[in-house]
Amino acid sequence: MKLSIDRERCEGYGLCAESAPELMHLDDEGELVLDHDEVPPSAGPAAESAVRVCPVAALKVG
Repeated sequence: MKLSIDRERCEGYGLCAESAPELMHLDDEGELVLDHDEVPPSAGPAAESAVRVCPVAALKVG
């Protein structure tokens, strides 16, 4: 499973980072940073949760 960000859509709400802190975080400027491009199988549910909570649909798993 791979996690990706649409930077044009991301507005830095941070709900995804709160939902999956083991996979991503906001940097000092409020930009989302993915800590892992490939999602470990054990973190799949967290990745899917992060995608669901994004209010602008900027995250995608595939």
